[in-house]
Amino acid sequence: MKILHVATELFPHVKVGGLGDVMAALPGAQRALGADARLLLPGFGPLLRGIRDLVPAGGFPDLLGQGEARLLLGRGEGDVPVYLLDHPALFDRPGSPYLEHGDSQVRFAALSWAASELGRRGDSGGWRPDLVEAHDWQAGLIPAYYAQDPREAPATVVTIHNIAYQGIYPASLLPSLWLNPDLFHPGGAEFYGQLNFLKAGLAFADRITTVSPTYAKEIQAPGGGFGLEGLLAHRRRDLSGILNGVDYGIWNPATSPHLEHHYDARHRSGKRVVKNLLQREVGLDEAPGDPLFGVVSRLVDQKGLDLVLENVAYLLQLDAQLIVLGTGDPRLEEGFQAAAAAHPGRIAALLAYDEGMAHRILAGSDVILVPSRQEPCGLTQLYALRYGALPLVRRTGGLADTVVDANAQSMMDSTATGFVFQEPTSWILGEAIGRASRLYREDPRLWGRLQQHAMTRNFSWETSAREYLDLYSTVLRATGRHAS
Repeated sequence: MKILHVATELFPHVKVGGLGDVMAALPGAQRALGADARLLLPGFGPLLRGIRDLVPAGGFPDLLGQGEARLLLGRGEGDVPVYLLDHPALFDRPGSPYLEHGDSQVRFAALSWAASELGRRGDSGGWRPDLVEAHDWQAGLIPAYYAQDPREAPATVVTIHNIAYQGIYPASLLPSLWLNPDLFHPGGAEFYGQLNFLKAGLAFADRITTVSPTYAKEIQAPGGGFGLEGLLAHRRRDLSGILNGVDYGIWNPATSPHLEHHYDARHRSGKRVVKNLLQREVGLDEAPGDPLFGVVSRLVDQKGLDLVLENVAYLLQLDAQLIVLGTGDPRLEEGFQAAAAAHPGRIAALLAYDEGMAHRILAGSDVILVPSRQEPCGLTQLYALRYGALPLVRRTGGLADTVVDANAQSMMDSTATGFVFQEPTSWILGEAIGRASRLYREDPRLWGRLQQHAMTRNFSWETSAREYLDLYSTVLRATGRHAS
């Protein structure tokens, strides 16, 4: 089976969120199961410099009215084939790949159009996919381009990583994006009089997936789909939730190059050493008996970090420590920075993103806070499980699917892996923080058993990759296509 994934991020070259980690792992896991999975990404500078052995693999004399573009083919991590759409004026720019210059609609429509042509005609070496998977709104127009010209079109799947981001632009852009006006209607690309990239993909794709079973239900509920819940409910039979996985070759406390001291589920005592090293590194008091709560996140209200900030006084009352790593809303950045300045030795705020520090916080923390108001899947809590940092999460999306609350029943049957709360309020989060702190101090043996169970949970990409391949086979059969 030949699969083309179309996306805009790829760890370690271009990463803004979890999408980069997914693209770094899923195609390789599918290839390990025998599928010929490949990637197509924009020719961002870090990718042009980071992908090995790039050679010409085709081209487009006119890319959406923006002039000539080349298609390059090289090798990513694990020798996964990676196509890059090389058009320097559109893609090779400094800064974030999503930095707005007033032409994002052209840039990502061009990516979708080139992907649709690669899917239809193949590359210069004769490779052509049986199925194209479009990841998020930036690739959302691919099914729409096929809908207006279905000749030799492969099957299509659209995967929603975060439905809050949809790509909404004026309808007047349709002609310049080479979109047929016939697609612009309430059952197609039209969204309250505007063009919606993601809606176009969801309307015309053969199948829709998202990144956890619970999130697949939530986005069909009123308000949960950010205006698209009606369409998703209408297409519920074509919608599946498949959990993201973890690349344990990267996220593993037994082997991580970012840790001075290693440990695993059978030898957990090393985690205490890592905690002490982390406290020294960030200027916290070396207090092994005090619970250390960690945050590795974008600092935005969607992630519930305002609720954490409102619990700073309570954490101090509990004689707990807090370390925060991330950037985001200036209000939250300033709040955590002020808390750290007011309480040196108890609170540390690192307003940056550092991959190595993320590993050390996961390894050194006793609890990782993920109190998101909305979380399609979440990867931080999955990484935390393997590192023995018990996740404290809100019951939403993939957090609900991956963390089992430490209540009386789950601790009795040894299924508990963390702490779960329901309502997104500072009071309810504080109650969960209190539960975690008390258990850490009062029952070290039970805490150790929770760690043991958490660290042995398996969320490897192999399971998710198999589910995707089974889904692709179903789509190909349903559409009358055949895997080559």
